[in-house]
Amino acid sequence: MKITVQSIHFNADQKLLEFIQKKVDKLDQFFDQIISGEVYLKLENVDDEANKISEIKLIVPGVTMFAKEQCKSFEEATDLAIESLRKQITKHKDKTREKLSEHKAILNADEVSDY
Repeated sequence: MKITVQSIHFNADQKLLEFIQKKVDKLDQFFDQIISGEVYLKLENVDDEANKISEIKLIVPGVTMFAKEQCKSFEEATDLAIESLRKQITKHKDKTREKLSEHKAILNADEVSDY
């Protein structure tokens, strides 16, 4: 899966980029049809410690999935966003399987009634 990482208002170090790549690559375990992903890392100018935002967008056939988290560190925000995307992927997969099984049931019913 092709991942692009953009850091806005700062330069991300190689260690952070490798961490993000490793975490996003784990999503392939749940759904192997992910086409690409975009990660946006932002620093907000607020007094709060939790000023680091991680936004992840995944392109999957038929749908685009998005998660945004704000935490004290980019690693924590990325972990939470990945967990949210994992839930979205699981839900999408279940819906796809359900539609497929309904479609097969309709086809089988049509074949039986033709005889």
